[in-house]
Amino acid sequence: MRTPERRKRAPTGDAELLRAGLTPQQQVTLEAMEIFRWRLAFVRRPLFQAPVPVLFDQDETRHVVIREDGALDEEPTLKLRS
Repeated sequence: MRTPERRKRAPTGDAELLRAGLTPQQQVTLEAMEIFRWRLAFVRRPLFQAPVPVLFDQDETRHVVIREDGALDEEPTLKLRS
């Protein structure tokens, strides 16, 4: 028996909280991706490492990760739960 989903999307008012702590290069890349209707879904914050912002396309069929230097990782090794 599966447990009900507890994860929730971040409210749009918390967009600034998600962006907090991103490197300037990540912020520039994020702004460019938002022009093409990609959205910042969540940010993983591993201990003692740079934050890992994860973006989804408008159809939510693809995801990318913005590396610390602002480069896009289009084939991230990130494991996402469905």
